[in-house]
Amino acid sequence: MNTETLNWTAVCAVDDILPNTGVCARLGRHHVAIFRVGHNALYAIDNIDPVSHASVMSRGLVGSLGERTVVASPLYKQHFDLRNGECLEDPALSVRAYAVRVEQDRVLLAAA
Repeated sequence: MNTETLNWTAVCAVDDILPNTGVCARLGRHHVAIFRVGHNALYAIDNIDPVSHASVMSRGLVGSLGERTVVASPLYKQHFDLRNGECLEDPALSVRAYAVRVEQDRVLLAAA
């Protein structure tokens, strides 16, 4: 993916996201969950839980399963890979991942 050709949108300051937590932002009509893992890593996936259709993924618990950095859905506990949105328990439930970058302490998102 060529990130230079994407349309980037600033959604919040990096410091608005505490380490190892997530926040929800809107990108057009999409609800996006943005996660800060440690102090420097940022990931973004759809905020809509694919089972319940509730906008809650940003409230999930961040952790790791093997080599994968994941978030557990706060409702049904499926694990989603934060790099690509893949649901580890059922790939059919995978969610969209978004490109994330930081410029001047602002978090920017673009559709992947």
